[in-house]
Amino acid sequence: MDAREFDERASVMLARIEALLEGCEAEAMDYEIRPGGVIEIEFDHAGGSQIIINRHAAAQEIWLAARSGGFHFRPDPEQAGRWVGTRDGAELLDVLARCMSEQAGTQIVFEP
Repeated sequence: MDAREFDERASVMLARIEALLEGCEAEAMDYEIRPGGVIEIEFDHAGGSQIIINRHAAAQEIWLAARSGGFHFRPDPEQAGRWVGTRDGAELLDVLARCMSEQAGTQIVFEP
């Protein structure tokens, strides 16, 4: 995949995450879109914490940094629009929902 194709795919996924965050009803959570497509999600629960999501063009990955660790995702070559973890094959949106639930102190589920 060339740099242009990666950028397009990453932009689509980051826009999808932004739309999911807009529809998220978790209280004590806020998010901001930073330059370069960086998404910062802030939580007030348990003293406050953040999740940061960004694209890493050199590795052609989307990175997610959460209290529970750092996760790297690549486009799934078999299913368009799906990003999977480089370590365990976990789907990006599932990992994001799990990390958000842990940091928000309430269950967060993204509907397909």
